[in-house]
Amino acid sequence: MDHIQLKCFISVARTLSFSEAARRNYVSQSTVSRYIRDLEKEFGVKLFERTRRDVALTNEGKLLLPYAQEIIDTLNKATSVVSQLNSGSGGRLRFAYDATSVDYPTKCLKCFAEKYPNIAVDMLQMSGTDRFSALGSADYDFYFLLRDMLPDSDDIESVVTHKDSLSLLVPKDYTTDGKGIDGTSLKNQKFVLLSESESPILYMEIMDIFRTFHFSPDSVTEYNDVRSIYMAVGAGMGVSILPTQLVKNYGQPSVKVVDFNGIETDLTYVLAWRKSNSNPAAHLFLSTVKNRISFADDEEYVL
Repeated sequence: MDHIQLKCFISVARTLSFSEAARRNYVSQSTVSRYIRDLEKEFGVKLFERTRRDVALTNEGKLLLPYAQEIIDTLNKATSVVSQLNSGSGGRLRFAYDATSVDYPTKCLKCFAEKYPNIAVDMLQMSGTDRFSALGSADYDFYFLLRDMLPDSDDIESVVTHKDSLSLLVPKDYTTDGKGIDGTSLKNQKFVLLSESESPILYMEIMDIFRTFHFSPDSVTEYNDVRSIYMAVGAGMGVSILPTQLVKNYGQPSVKVVDFNGIETDLTYVLAWRKSNSNPAAHLFLSTVKNRISFADDEEYVL
């Protein structure tokens, strides 16, 4: 059984004429007759009572008709939606991101919006705890996050989008010798950090920096959003440690960025999605992101 057979069945049922059904579906009358015989053979019932002059639906034919119409209507709707998406004229996309990955999603979204301006996009920043539940559900099409935050699940696929490092965010009047920051420079500082609950992996990486420099900070204030950290650092309440691209792209005049000296602070970010995602808009977005990764000459991984 295929949709052409069902369309011919519906036409015969509506017009009670094999010749008219053939005309409406641009096939021969013998083809319509063959399609109806094939359907009757498949269902094991007669769908029409036929004489030389008249055609009438059987009870079984009457029962099949609304279901056949529903199948064709659904197929037509699906065809229309996919066609609209491919031409950039409709659809909806939903993605989530963590507090430290906002820059790269913005760049991807810019490329996507330019190509598909009529696809609606919903975005939500998620904390560490919310992210785990979101990755396990179908509420969002994609998730931008640190690779180490990915759950161990066969249902999740991901691609590396970019790599970053950590830098020190300091007030504008903070003085250095131009050689970067080392452990001696940090020991007596007050720290303003993104909270562990908001970004547990980032928090862990920062704690590793402290351990590398062999000290534990005397004063740590935590905030749940990057904007509050900028305000606190700019006000001289302490210094912070954040991903380099994040702090550079904020470009606040009251703060500046200082590199670390002598240590590795690499971070790897990914775009994650569920294998079962069937949203056509999601496939277009994934293609956009992968094209951007290739264009940027970044190495791509599917985990």
